[in-house]
Amino acid sequence: MTLPRSTWLCVLLLCGVGIASANPTSRADHASAGQVPSVGWSAQALQLDARAFAPERIKLTIYLPPGYASGAAANRRYPVLYANDGQDMAAVGLQATLAQLYGEHAIEPMIVVAIDMLADRASGYGLSDRASSRSLVGGSRIGPIGTRAQDYSAWVATVLVPYVDAHYRTRRSAHARTMLGWSLGALNAFNLGWQYPEVFGRVGAFSPSFWLAADRSDAASVQRTRLAQAMVDRGGKRAGMKMWFAVGTAEETSDRDGDGINDTVDDVQDLMEGYRGADGFHARGLKQLGYSIDMDAAKHSSSDADAVLFLLPGGVHNQASWKKMLPPFLLWAYGRHPVK
Repeated sequence: MTLPRSTWLCVLLLCGVGIASANPTSRADHASAGQVPSVGWSAQALQLDARAFAPERIKLTIYLPPGYASGAAANRRYPVLYANDGQDMAAVGLQATLAQLYGEHAIEPMIVVAIDMLADRASGYGLSDRASSRSLVGGSRIGPIGTRAQDYSAWVATVLVPYVDAHYRTRRSAHARTMLGWSLGALNAFNLGWQYPEVFGRVGAFSPSFWLAADRSDAASVQRTRLAQAMVDRGGKRAGMKMWFAVGTAEETSDRDGDGINDTVDDVQDLMEGYRGADGFHARGLKQLGYSIDMDAAKHSSSDADAVLFLLPGGVHNQASWKKMLPPFLLWAYGRHPVK
């Protein structure tokens, strides 16, 4: 499968913000902060040091919910949504979507931590093996993917999350933390949930790049060596974890295994239900690990399955489609009757 050009073109714009000095964090990584415009709530732009990526600093924006600073809510703590590709938040309509859902009292208030992509997006957004402290690198037409995934994932889980917990009124449990991403960012969001289940109890993955494989020599090799599929096949159930996958039905036309289902949809379905090829090769999916699954979340918006699939009719691989996926995801994760 070829990687859609939009994956690389849609992430080149970074937000420019004013920066002011701030105090060092307790983990010796330094932060600088400034205010960015917002509607109905406050947003703070930060730059944090990450030793593995020095001298590059990681940019993020913290969106605080309405009433966060009011006296009436002084003791209230909030769940936190962490999101990769933070520079895309305007394009996917984060603030407008939150404003509408808050106005309708459809979701509970949350803190959003939007993490801008690294200068080399393809290096950080990938898969890792926490036990061996290594990145699981896959190939693509533009070169290797995920060469720094171990460094990035470890930084998010062990540096960024403690920083946010120390500086904001958060609920400090895995159940109250969700990791979100799209495309390669979704691949990494899944990785963070899978590798750090004690940190992230929920995952949102829009158009996840589950095509990433160790061997791209031919279609059959890709099917057998898909890295996320292998991660599940060799893994065990992460107790309490909930996953929400979303895919557009028109993201591509490639069908490497000839089963009549395009690869983007097929890769997610295989990861959920398991895969058995015509050549006898098989790999376990989430279902075989004991997760309950819902393969049509569009019909069951309040599904309490462990893993759900939302298919967006006509959806393609771009920000406009991810913008349409965002409201049902937020309702699933933070609805007034949230999943348990």
